[in-house]
Amino acid sequence: MAYLKKSHNKKTGRTYLNMADGYWDKEKGHSRTVTLKKFGYLDELEKIYDDPLAHFKGVVDEYNAIKRNEESEHIITIDLNEELEPNTSDRKNYGYIVIVKLFHELGLDRFLTNRRVRNTKIECNTSTVMKMLVVSRILKPGSKKAAYEGMGRYFDFEKKDIFSLDDVYRSLSHFATLDKDIQTQLHKRISEKYGRNMDLIYYDVTNYYFEIDEEDKIRRKGVSKENRKSPIVQMGLAMDSEGIPISYDIFPGNESEKLRLRPMVFELRSKFNSGRIIAIADAAQNTGNNVYYLDQGKQGYIFSQSIRGGSKELKDYVTDEAEYVWYGDEYKKKSRIVRRDIKVDFKDKNGREYKKTVQIDQRQIVFYSQKYAVRAKAKRETTLKKATAIINNPAAYTRETSHGALRYIKNIISDSKTGELIETHDNVYLDLDVLAEDEKYDGYYMIVSNVFDEGENKGYYDDFKIIDLYRGLWKIEETFKVSKSDIKSRPVFVSREDRIKAHFLTCFISLVILRLIQKATDYKHTVEVLVETMNNISCSLEEQNYYHFDYRDEVTDDLGTAFDIDFKKRRLTRKDIKANIGKVKK
Repeated sequence: MAYLKKSHNKKTGRTYLNMADGYWDKEKGHSRTVTLKKFGYLDELEKIYDDPLAHFKGVVDEYNAIKRNEESEHIITIDLNEELEPNTSDRKNYGYIVIVKLFHELGLDRFLTNRRVRNTKIECNTSTVMKMLVVSRILKPGSKKAAYEGMGRYFDFEKKDIFSLDDVYRSLSHFATLDKDIQTQLHKRISEKYGRNMDLIYYDVTNYYFEIDEEDKIRRKGVSKENRKSPIVQMGLAMDSEGIPISYDIFPGNESEKLRLRPMVFELRSKFNSGRIIAIADAAQNTGNNVYYLDQGKQGYIFSQSIRGGSKELKDYVTDEAEYVWYGDEYKKKSRIVRRDIKVDFKDKNGREYKKTVQIDQRQIVFYSQKYAVRAKAKRETTLKKATAIINNPAAYTRETSHGALRYIKNIISDSKTGELIETHDNVYLDLDVLAEDEKYDGYYMIVSNVFDEGENKGYYDDFKIIDLYRGLWKIEETFKVSKSDIKSRPVFVSREDRIKAHFLTCFISLVILRLIQKATDYKHTVEVLVETMNNISCSLEEQNYYHFDYRDEVTDDLGTAFDIDFKKRRLTRKDIKANIGKVKK
């Protein structure tokens, strides 16, 4: 698009007007300006026109209108013998505009700009750095160095001089100090724009291993979800009922995840001024302390309960056919409210901890599914095959490689230091008593809660509702899968604690944006499909300002509708692309 250009000469003090246009110089690798028409010096034009600026602005607008009409058809001349220059990479991504739009809608641009100005001496635009890291994390995950080297793929970051790689690493240290404030910022904007139900909070913990030998303050050896011996960092994640992350916490690998749920629940309630929260988590969080203190704090919980690890009374209740109601031939259910004893940690007036047995009222829902029973039996068959192999050749296995099979083997133990298997008697055999006991509970599942279907809740929380709420945990499990596979939150290519924290902050922001993209497109597409599609929305430079697009499908149309971005055009000028990118930032 042409524009009215005013060129001021400092020596003479005079201003010259002309009509100019810009285009991308493929050979030089930067934009250039071309003069289309000269109008003259402003002081001389003022003798002819009452308002020369307004007059010639009208001339330019008229020219653009004619040009737009003419350019609805444009002849492109190509040289069939033209060769690519060495190391040519003209292809650019345009799908990232969706990510940029959400980045700005969430207020991250303004927030990060304000914090840099107020709190740091960093000269580069930290908002642009974070935007680049998030775009790269979603569309082309890798190291920070790889993100920097590849950022020319996107129109926003094609000028390498906007910041240096050192600026990126300096910014990471700054970002690490903002993790809690950014979580608050994201929650505020999501609540304002989309509305958010804070009554239900799903919580789970995962960990990320590091391929290092020596531990440090945050990377510590602990119970790895992937059975790794390497030091790990743990992440506790809370999300709402729609699967959109709310808050997260990073803590050392040797700390117990059981201690993290309650502080997060009460922090969310205080920070976000919510009412009663119902925390939904797996059996790992079903501890006496969590149950008691959530209950005493007037907060709800819905946890799974281990049946095989339960008391004899609980096991007898589960296997007793009395009170079960069958639904078809493959599903049955029953429930009760019991007063039970639990052990809770307290502190005396001197701060010393002691345990005390207290009584609580708890709702217990148990159900049986034939489908679950078949699945449990099939899963155990794999373990039994491993047990048989160990019995035949114990020396070929260790505690780490036995993967639970030792439970079914009699007269064998593992060395506590080396993990090697040791036969305690000559007769090593399959323990059929343990096997029979486990088989008794195949297909049974128990959920415990302090959310009762009575009083003001009557009719809202029947057994099936509680079961359905608990099943919603798959969303957080799938979120961790997205974190580890789609945005590749590990391997982590930084080692300092502050930069590790900043890395996970960029991963968290990326997860939030991906979930919001899913929400905006009515959850029709998986994260994997959305990421692939945004990567496919790319273009190549044809001549001067013209870029050619070659990809469109149902997903691009859904993204375009959801975010009011036209992905249907085969060709766009560079100016059109820049204008569209500028539009989504407003």
